[in-house]
Parts: sequence; structure tokens; C-alpha cells
Amino acid sequence: MHGMSDFDEEFDFVVVGSGGGSMCAALYLRARGKSVLILEKTDLVGGTTARSGGVMWIPDNPFMRRDGVADSYEKAATYLDSVAGGQHDAPAASEVRRHTYLTQAPQMVQFLVDQGIRLTRVSYWPDYYDDRPGGSSEGRTVVAELFNVNELGPWKDKLRPSFLTVPAMLEEAMALPDFRRSWKSRGLMLKVAGRAIAALLTGKRFVSAGAALQGRMLQAALRAGVDIRTDSPGVELIVEDGAAVGITTLRDGQPWRVRARLGVLVNAGGFSHNQRMRDTYQPGTSSAWSNATPGDTGEMIEEMMRHGAAVAQMEEMVGYQTTLAPGSEQDDIKPSAQRMTAAPHAILVDQSGVRYMNEGGSYMAYCKGMLLRDKTVPAVPSWAIFDSQYIDKYMLAGTMPGRKKPQRWYDEGYLRRSDSVAGLAREIGVDPAALVGTVARFNGFVANNADEDFHRGERSYDRWLGDRFHKPSETLGSIDTGPYYAVPVLPGDVGTYGGVLTDEHARVVREDGSVIKGLYATGISTASVMGRTYPGAGSSIGPSFTWGYVAAQHAVNNSGDA
Repeated sequence: MHGMSDFDEEFDFVVVGSGGGSMCAALYLRARGKSVLILEKTDLVGGTTARSGGVMWIPDNPFMRRDGVADSYEKAATYLDSVAGGQHDAPAASEVRRHTYLTQAPQMVQFLVDQGIRLTRVSYWPDYYDDRPGGSSEGRTVVAELFNVNELGPWKDKLRPSFLTVPAMLEEAMALPDFRRSWKSRGLMLKVAGRAIAALLTGKRFVSAGAALQGRMLQAALRAGVDIRTDSPGVELIVEDGAAVGITTLRDGQPWRVRARLGVLVNAGGFSHNQRMRDTYQPGTSSAWSNATPGDTGEMIEEMMRHGAAVAQMEEMVGYQTTLAPGSEQDDIKPSAQRMTAAPHAILVDQSGVRYMNEGGSYMAYCKGMLLRDKTVPAVPSWAIFDSQYIDKYMLAGTMPGRKKPQRWYDEGYLRRSDSVAGLAREIGVDPAALVGTVARFNGFVANNADEDFHRGERSYDRWLGDRFHKPSETLGSIDTGPYYAVPVLPGDVGTYGGVLTDEHARVVREDGSVIKGLYATGISTASVMGRTYPGAGSSIGPSFTWGYVAAQHAVNNSGDA
């Protein structure tokens, strides 16, 4: 057993990883006068949160009240019970944990606002199952306001960049591709361009989305006196008498033992980039399709397991459909296919040419549907089928609307094209009669404005994903104007969704339900409180922040307890 003298350094609290909940926990502890160290193994701060949309799903949040959008604990509980309740094989989504989330999440947001973090809401972003009891069609999303990253001084180059490179709020960015069809979008484009020019002239550099959220959190944490270290992995938990009392990290390549008087919080991401773990828990998925940050390699989950932590929901991931255009395979951020087959004039089919799901809806449900289908009919990859109306109006794999696409896409067999649906079927190796029948059936639904097979377009969220200018349905549009096109779609992800099991205080528990004293976890190092579903935008980041906040409260208030 190691004695106290074996530690190289001491803090009240040590956080492993710098994603969503890390700085939130640190801010709470600093507000209570406690010392905090954040260890980040990569050279950049912010985790997958920083590169994401930076959205938190927070029911009954203060911005909904500000904007007169009806919500309550009861309404949110009704919705979460409907979407995530009753999952007996998802212990992290227990009633007590769901209840805790719904009460603590709005308090966490208010705490951040009180700390000077500038947050707001997206005016319209429906819950992913808004047709369920308690669902909100306006949405329960919270985002950060644009942030001038130059305010970070020497730290600005240590913030992980966002996927969004223009100085636009998410809501603005989502409208920009419509600039050819909407005066409002053209006005927005001018506004964003004006903002960029003004920033240039005044020496500002605005970041958006997850980088804005994490940039603001980093700034607040540094101002509060949190010690943050990059290139400092969590190597080994230090456990004495069954309690976590510290962590070994690396300093100048050598082991460095840090004592944590009040506890250790693990927020080190999931295992998206550990193919061995994926093959064990999520066979048929690939780290090559993931948009998680490179640090998501799972070793802290395995380290907690080594000390007896229970794990749950390990086969779940936050699926995020992707289409790997030539040249994008090596990109850090893979092209999204999220809106592709939810737009008019497009469907998704398996390798037999059959449509098998509602192409709207949550990206997690979409990728789960693809992997489930693949167990009976080859569906990884599936094919997005669309016509010339689609390619003329909508973006494709990061390229602007229009038929001029890189020749390499055709040469390497990524983008398939034919003057007829039967010809396209032959291009992608499916039975022409099957694909012709599938497209004809879909066109019949379009004519009647009702998808009788999968109900696409009946939810507000489906319609939101589609094209607001397309009527009568924002998401149903005929596929009847040649040439016809196809691209492969894969079940990518933005993170795994299972991990160690935690209780309602964010404490890590063993298989027998007992608590590993001093060890807390949040983010996707843990099994999600949402179980096997994704209720709305920000269902990973909202819980990451909230359980970080809950862990910090517990560590301060119960430092003498078991």
C-alpha cells in the first residue's frame, strides 16, 4: 500500500478529460473554494463536445421560460418516460437517474449563466420523438453564443476546433445552404459575411457551436483558477482500501502521482477509436466511420472496470449516418448524411433495393435501424437514392447544390448515375425490378402526401430535417426526374453511448450495486441516462454537463461519507 508521501502533488478534485462536463464540475468546485486539476491526454482541450454542435438537451430550461415556450418537470418526465422508460436492459436509465437529470439539468444551466457563461436556445429544434406524450416541437436545446476565441490569449490554439468554420450560430448555419432559394438566407449570408469582416478588422476571431461552448467554459475555468494540463493522460487510478484517492498521469513522459482529496471524475470519452472494443461490444461498426475525437480510445473505461466498475449499454452508440466521399476517409470530420435522405426526392434502400425505415428521425435510430436490418438483409452500406431535382437543390457530401461533382467521385464508384431507375439499380448491383418497385411505391406515397410504410413526415422533427420551402410536405418529394443517382451511406457515430454504470450522484458502482468511493464519472465514459434512445439534440452533452455538476456537488457536500 502507498502512503501519503508517495504523491507528487495534491488537489481537492481531479478530472480526467476536458470534454463536456469537466469544466462544469471544476467551476462548481472552485465556487466552493476547492482546488481542481483537469488532465487532458491530447494536445487540445474540449473533447468531442468542442467539435460537435455544442447542443445540450435541457428540459424546462430558463431560455424556454424567457421565450414563452411551455415546459415543466412533469411534461419532460412524461416524455422521457415514454422514450427512455421501461428499458429493463438499460440500468443507467433508471427512474431515479432520469428524475435526477430532469431536476438537476436546468439548475446546472442556471449555475453556468450565473458564472457568466453566455447561453441561449435554438428557436426551433424539435425533440426527436416530438409526437410522443410530453414531446416538444419547439425543442429543449441550449447552445452557447458566439465566442471570440482571441479572448483566450495563449490558450486559443489549445481549443479543439469546431466542425463549423463560419462565424454563424447553428441556427444561422443551417439556413445558409438555402441562399439560392430564399431572400432570408441571402440576408443571413450577408450578415455572417459582415460579421466575419468586422471581426477581421477588430482583431476578433469568432467560433461557433461546440467550440463556442467549450471556449466559454475554458475561459471561465481558467479565470476561476482551475489547473488544466494538456498531453497529460490518466494512466492509472490509485485505489486504497477500495476507494479512489488519486490518479497517475504522465509529466515529461514520467509517471506522476496526484492525490485527489475529494475524488476523481472520469470524463474521458468513449471507445469510438478502439476497434478491439468495438469488435467486442459493437460488431459490424468501424472506428473509420466515427466523428469522435481521436482521444476516444476507451482505456479509462477499462481502467475503471479493472477496479470493479460495472458497465452497461456497451453495444449502444450515438449513430450519425455518414457518406465517405473519396478523399474524406482520412478527414478528421467525416461528411454528414443526416439530412440527405430526409430531404425530398431521396430515400434509403438496402442492398436488395428495398426501403426499410423512416429516413427522418434521430440519427441514432437511423444507424440502429441500419445495423439491425444488416442482420437479415445486407444494409451496411445502404444506398441513398435520389434524382436530379435533389442534386439541383441540396448539398451532397459537403458540396454545394448542382450537378457538377468531382470526377473522382464517378471514377472511384462513389457517386453512381443512370438515366433510368433500372439502370441505376444495375450500377449499384441490385435487382432492377426491386428498385423500380421501391421507387414507384414511394412516389405513390408522395402523390398522396402520406408515407404509409414508415410515416416519414408525420413528426415535426422529420419535417424540420427536410426542406422548409418544399410543399405540401417538407420531406416527401417524388423521385422521377433523371438522371438518377446513388451514394453509399454508413452507420457512423459521434461517440459511443455505453460505459461504466453510475448512480444518481454520478458515483461509479460495482456489479453488486456498491459504490466505488471517491470515483465519479460522466459523459460517454458512462452508460447513458437516456438508455438506448436519443430524445433530442444534445442528449450526450446535456447529461455530460449535468452529471459533472451533480458529481461536484456530491464531492463537496459528502466528503466525509461513504
